[in-house]
Amino acid sequence: MGDGEQKSNGGEIRVSREGPVTRLTFANPGKKNALGQAMYVALCDALDEAAAAPEVNVVVLQGADGIFTAGNDASDATRPAPGEKPGTLRFIETIAAFPKPLVAKVEGVAIGLGCTMLLHCDLVYAAEDSRFLLPFVNQAVVPEAGSTYLLPALMGNARAFELVMFGEMFSAQVAHQVGIVNQVLPAEELEAHVQKRVATLAAKPRAAVRRAKALLRAVPAGGVMGRIAEESDAIAACIAGPEFAEMLAAFREKRKPDYSKV
Repeated sequence: MGDGEQKSNGGEIRVSREGPVTRLTFANPGKKNALGQAMYVALCDALDEAAAAPEVNVVVLQGADGIFTAGNDASDATRPAPGEKPGTLRFIETIAAFPKPLVAKVEGVAIGLGCTMLLHCDLVYAAEDSRFLLPFVNQAVVPEAGSTYLLPALMGNARAFELVMFGEMFSAQVAHQVGIVNQVLPAEELEAHVQKRVATLAAKPRAAVRRAKALLRAVPAGGVMGRIAEESDAIAACIAGPEFAEMLAAFREKRKPDYSKV
């Protein structure tokens, strides 16, 4: 996947590659990077390509010009063709099933789906002046992207109820306290921190990272005992793979493992 832009009416998804890291940038000038239906489709195509590319280990989601995204572009009247899924739904399903680490770099605002998509990201780093909003009930609808399950599971029903029902803007500090955000940083330090953490993550053994993510994200059908069995199977698969062999070889040779050629 090379650098490029996937354009839609009034907005675009900028795609760039930095070694094993793909960056997807929401860009919709004048609309706080709100996402139109064609932008959702472009996001899905870029995520599908990143998932299939063996050389891509991590994907970063970010917004242009210091703003993450205001969520759905309310001015976009595009409707899917008969038999086609809305771009919004396709994006939600794509991000929920994405097999590789997703990292969100949040600046400005994360509103609506711009906030709920963070629940499907594996790491979220936010500027200290960024703000978050779950406006759904105020708009006479319910939250989407599985957030009615994920929010209570993350922060408890009382906190989730308050954020959803009142639909009030909340700070990055609150987002960190309730578990939506991993770390809050000064705006001028955010990019450097994201680069450092992403580089470290991208150098990890790929198969182990993806299997661990799948286990962390899955809802265990068989309770704790079922999860123990799933973990055991995944551990066995890891031990049988080339990355575990490289780790052992590096340990024996007293060097740093190099998973890039495995």
